[in-house]
Amino acid sequence: MDIQKIIETLHQLERKVLPLVPKVKSFEELVSKSGLQPVEVMRALQWLQNKKIIDVKEELKEVIELDKFGKEYSKSHLPERKFLIATKTKPLNVEEVKEKLKLSKDELNLCLGLLRKKAAIAITKKDSKLYVKLLQPGIKLLEKESLEEKFLKKPFPVELKSLRDEERYAFEQLKKRKGILKTRILKLKHISLTKLGKDILKKGIKEGKIVDRLTPDMLKKGAWKGKTFRRYDVKINVPEIHGGKRHFVKKTIEHAKKIWLEMGFEEMVGPIIESEFWTFDTLFVPQDHPAREMQDSFFLKGTAKLPDKKLVNKVKQAHEKGVSGSKGWGYDYSEEQAKQTVLRPHTTGVSARTLASLNLKDLPKKFFIIGRNYRNETLDWSHLFEFNQSDGIVVDENVTFRDLLGYLKEFFKKMGFEKARFRPAHFPYTEPSVEIDVYHPVHKKWIELGGAGMFRPELTEPLLGKPVPVLAWGLGLARLIALTYDLKDIRDLYKNDLKQLRELKCQQ
Repeated sequence: MDIQKIIETLHQLERKVLPLVPKVKSFEELVSKSGLQPVEVMRALQWLQNKKIIDVKEELKEVIELDKFGKEYSKSHLPERKFLIATKTKPLNVEEVKEKLKLSKDELNLCLGLLRKKAAIAITKKDSKLYVKLLQPGIKLLEKESLEEKFLKKPFPVELKSLRDEERYAFEQLKKRKGILKTRILKLKHISLTKLGKDILKKGIKEGKIVDRLTPDMLKKGAWKGKTFRRYDVKINVPEIHGGKRHFVKKTIEHAKKIWLEMGFEEMVGPIIESEFWTFDTLFVPQDHPAREMQDSFFLKGTAKLPDKKLVNKVKQAHEKGVSGSKGWGYDYSEEQAKQTVLRPHTTGVSARTLASLNLKDLPKKFFIIGRNYRNETLDWSHLFEFNQSDGIVVDENVTFRDLLGYLKEFFKKMGFEKARFRPAHFPYTEPSVEIDVYHPVHKKWIELGGAGMFRPELTEPLLGKPVPVLAWGLGLARLIALTYDLKDIRDLYKNDLKQLRELKCQQ
């Protein structure tokens, strides 16, 4: 170990503090003798400790200190002694004693209660006024200091565990009274030199100004010539710096958007507050379906305006009598219910709006949306009442069910999941339908992430004018994000934990 090279790495603060370490007994004394600020001394000690030049051991002590009234009483007398002195020559009216001694109401009541308890005074009533007379035990109390008075004359702060029995009794009595004593935990630092530290001091630290950094101005003017520069210590511990970065949820959403755009999709948008017409009716969900009840959706006051009557009648026809040979649901469709507003429980309603706005001459078309949705769920480790969902549609006369599976496999592959599988399922607005699972390479298991299928003619014919094939899917991004970052509790997505945000490594 080259001691000289270590000496050359010492900062100016270290050079001031290190020679004083063997000469002082406390951190406060070190601050005083160095002439530095406490924070500067602390910083120097940390650097020296990191270099194994000193040892710093901390000791916690509970100490007693004088509070506001304790400082006042230590310089004069306790209120009860002042009270005894005032009433020594003759009985006095209580209010006169209070005014004469400038006692507070609390101090007066304490004196009366404490001195009566010790049989030091007698209280009599005359002309509706209270008078206090000093008794023989009270005269004896004036002849010597009480344990409490002796305790207040000690040099403070006092270590609690160092008290003798009489002192501990006095402390317990005074602690019951307001504003006389207080305790706090004192953190003491014991600083000593290591063998390396002793060797460095033995070799000696040369006086003189050490330059810490080379500035552009020094280079320009040549002022660096003849200067002594501090050697850089590349092994020293340095504070970890956390730069600003995007939230990992936002990052994942942006990554998913980028994938869809690279695959040739256009982004679609829609309102968060939506009518039942676009949320359910256009998707061929019957108006008495359980998902439309309060336990699943957040319904709002007020109504929405329906689109043109021609489209409403087509949707009504699909529900009541069916289209393209189907029988529909066979009930009386209610336009009043269709106007009911709701916080959107899915983004598939945006897909319906997009289909209704298309011109068949512009086909084929591909769209996606990633947006916030709301459902009346019980909040727990695997459920949220608001969540991000990614919907997608492909509108093309020539697409098939195999194309749907291909799009989804490609998306999940780009998201980092090489294996995806599809299981038969049922959804009100798609046929055929599948549920989508991906294989987690770390946990070695399949995870369900969403549903997909081909929109039914009862949906596409009213919106497009004819039953054009439309591939459709809805994927829950919350679970996907939790999988990507290996989060065990889905609530961690939104808990604003700075430690978590700093330590999570970006997966994209």
